[in-house]
Amino acid sequence: MGALLALASAVCYGIVDFAGGILSRRIPFAAVTLLGQIGGLVLAVAAALLVPAPSVTATGLAWGALSGVGSAAAMWFLNRGLARGDMSVVVPVSAVTSVALSVLTGVLLLHDRPTPLAWAGIAVTAPALWLVSGGRGTPGRRGVRDGLLASAGVPDGLLASAGVAVQYLALAQAGESGGLWPVAAGRAAAVLVLLPPSVRHLRVPVRQGLQALLIGAGAALGLSLYLLATHQQLLAVAVVLASLYPALPVILGLTLLHEHVNRRQAVGLWGALVATVLLALG
Repeated sequence: MGALLALASAVCYGIVDFAGGILSRRIPFAAVTLLGQIGGLVLAVAAALLVPAPSVTATGLAWGALSGVGSAAAMWFLNRGLARGDMSVVVPVSAVTSVALSVLTGVLLLHDRPTPLAWAGIAVTAPALWLVSGGRGTPGRRGVRDGLLASAGVPDGLLASAGVAVQYLALAQAGESGGLWPVAAGRAAAVLVLLPPSVRHLRVPVRQGLQALLIGAGAALGLSLYLLATHQQLLAVAVVLASLYPALPVILGLTLLHEHVNRRQAVGLWGALVATVLLALG
């Protein structure tokens, strides 16, 4: 069940990143980021009221709030990167780096001990996520064909990965007794962090504002599923499974935007599938 919850989290984040990336090119990324966190706060509070919470502690809420600070940084830099860089580069870069940071921290500091199968899945995941990017630049923009670091959104992707790692690691420390209230605390903290730099960008069309709220609600759902997964799965495994989300924007691009998958992307998608099976069995 833990593996399924983590995979469901990946599905949510894949949809959110795809939709958020498109929306961030139509309205200011700061508005997408702040409105998304507000939408996430509404959903997180509603979900927390439905999930049993035997003991909501200040410590658990504090870990949730720290996770929210990481979320705020992650979404700020991710949406900024998606607004001015290639989606096929920014998302995988942030995912691969955040997986590495999270897994190493889980093993070195939190004493996670993945099985050999799980280690094999972890080893396959990073190159799989990288290959999913496809390695294609867009016309008129310096893409990966000019070198990875030449892509406009790569620095933002790397900064976002640090926020993602903090988000995952802190939330995993919140414990089970508080139910989903740590997620709600994190959304509240994220709104407070993002409000000062974003408030002047909030004059956006109503329809697109509502879309940003829904995208944030989807992100909060994904984070809630991840938190539930950590209650039943090793942190390192839950993080890696949840971080398989870059595969989904590729699939959505193929089906909705009629993009063509290249050989590297195909290999990466198969690698992600193999990693999923290994981690689930491990």
